[in-house]
Amino acid sequence: MFGRRIQVFKLFGFTVYLDLSWVIIAVLITWTLAAGFFPYYYQGFSIPTYWIMGIAGALGLFFSIIFHEMSHSLVSRTFGLDIRGITLFIFGGVSEMNEEPDDSRTEFFMAIAGPLSSIFLGFVFYGVYRLSAQAQLPAPVGAVFNYLAIINFVLAAFNLVPAYPLDGGRVLRSALWKWKGNLRWATRIATRIGAGFGLALIFLGVLNIITGNFIGGMWWVLIGLFLRSASQTSYTQLLMQRALSGEPVRRFMKKDPVSVPPAMPLDQLIYDYFYKYHYKMFPVQNSAGNLEGCITLDRIKEVPREEWDHRRVEDIVSECSEQNTVDPSADALKVMARMNREGVNRFLVTDHGHLEGIVTMRDLFNFISMKMDLEGEDVSPDETRPRP
Repeated sequence: MFGRRIQVFKLFGFTVYLDLSWVIIAVLITWTLAAGFFPYYYQGFSIPTYWIMGIAGALGLFFSIIFHEMSHSLVSRTFGLDIRGITLFIFGGVSEMNEEPDDSRTEFFMAIAGPLSSIFLGFVFYGVYRLSAQAQLPAPVGAVFNYLAIINFVLAAFNLVPAYPLDGGRVLRSALWKWKGNLRWATRIATRIGAGFGLALIFLGVLNIITGNFIGGMWWVLIGLFLRSASQTSYTQLLMQRALSGEPVRRFMKKDPVSVPPAMPLDQLIYDYFYKYHYKMFPVQNSAGNLEGCITLDRIKEVPREEWDHRRVEDIVSECSEQNTVDPSADALKVMARMNREGVNRFLVTDHGHLEGIVTMRDLFNFISMKMDLEGEDVSPDETRPRP
């Protein structure tokens, strides 16, 4: 879902990240408020004042989204779910869970916490707006707080729409899950509604563009496209989880991976391995088959080019760290999540220092694709295990 992101701060043990796409949206929101919303509803202020109001409104929205997602995360933690962090991206924010809720009750309370927090924050901002009017504070101050009250009520109402992955869609999924006791079926129904709602927003946006409301129409189109894509992706992710959950990495690893001997000259390593296989890391094994370490592209780049012909792998080999190794009994689903999180596509599979094989993102995806093609969506995880 995300591209490049930066860590902003930590709060209550949760790390808050900022996806670089948020920079784009922050600029657009500030411009929309300063050049459109505030001049239309609050006339008579200077242009610099409108821009200050726009910046303040964007910062308030930033805080509101963090508050919303933090509420999800705190409730999730209460129910024992592991939350990696919170990422703000182009269309809002998301709490990053390592696993799905264990039951429909957990799903319901986790989902409803977000809209309730936005409603609470809306009343708080509205109260401050009323107090600012009574205290006769400058009109632009009250205008910003009034906007923040409105936008939080709008966020709550929008998120309560029963279209997955919106919070209302999660509430719907929890009800369907409780009714049928089938998470996959509940997710399929909720995501189909989400995709349909996204299509409706796109249609609404196109109508707005045709009738002259270009900016508003583009927002609806973009949000609709995002919701439609996110809902479809969510169901695919659930199928992937069902396919991999509980499966050990050893089932998918490739045995006898390409490795290099410690005595190999660096120039041979570069031309016969890095240029041939296009990997950024190779395991180093001696003649007895013992793992001596790893050789990475970054280590090669530290060696001057004129030294490649008389330096050997053993001169710059480094110990294989936990960052590029996994245990053969590790859960394949968690390994795949780790690959996505760390931006790598292959891990060495080691057992007490002995190299067992290599598992790649492609291996995992190929298994999922084949399973879905051959067995369909209704096969339980146990049915994917080898039969005697």
